[in-house]
Amino acid sequence: MYRICKEFHFSASHQLAHLPEHHQCARLHGHNYVVAVELAAPELDANGFVRDYHDLAALKSYIDTRFDHRHLNDVLDGPSTAEALARHFFDYCAGQWPETVAVRVSETPRSWAEYRP
Repeated sequence: MYRICKEFHFSASHQLAHLPEHHQCARLHGHNYVVAVELAAPELDANGFVRDYHDLAALKSYIDTRFDHRHLNDVLDGPSTAEALARHFFDYCAGQWPETVAVRVSETPRSWAEYRP
């Protein structure tokens, strides 16, 4: 199986108000998010690609217009957790590129959530 991955970056705020008041994520805060989309195929296309990285520009545009410098509680239906974002971006990507196998979302350089069906 051949695999490729591409990262996209954005900054946004969110608040997990359902958590106890003393939990740091219950307060309004922000992250510099990294979204990594992974695509896979058993064979390469005629150009020798799983998918041309340039094709993934649509995800950058989607992130830039809908998520960058936004308050995620106003953008998402449901929780604004990294896990929920990973699923949201997976669903978007799978609808665009059937080779999509996983999406990873990092809130910090040392933590990430992944959705992989």
